[in-house]
Amino acid sequence: MRVMVIIKANEKSEAGVMPSEKMLTEMGKFNEELVKAGVMLAGEGLHPSSKAKRVKFSGRKATVIDGPFTETKELIAGFWLWQVSSMEEAVEWVKRCPNPDGETEGEIEIRQVFEMDDFGAEFTPELREQEARLREQIENKK
Repeated sequence: MRVMVIIKANEKSEAGVMPSEKMLTEMGKFNEELVKAGVMLAGEGLHPSSKAKRVKFSGRKATVIDGPFTETKELIAGFWLWQVSSMEEAVEWVKRCPNPDGETEGEIEIRQVFEMDDFGAEFTPELREQEARLREQIENKK
């Protein structure tokens, strides 16, 4: 199963405070463990919401909202995409992760990624073929 591991934003990350060399070193070692174990598929840090945009939909109308966004508990500072055998395995990996905020409180959320089979009969053979074709095109562009 694939999971998205979401590192929650905080006041420091939203202020654009960059991680220390110590934190970058610790996170680099953790990422090496993930890669060696065949768990990590992708992972990135995100700029603060002051550089972000949101698009809000109301019917067919789309409205663009400029950051920053005030509620940091709702924001994401970074993410990984992992391939694991279970949610329990993902939890065990996250427990080994350096605290993303360093010394104070940090929070990481784990969410399972939908697979094609999760969508049931509504995901017709034609839609499955389209999805497979798109994924192949993405892979070929790498």
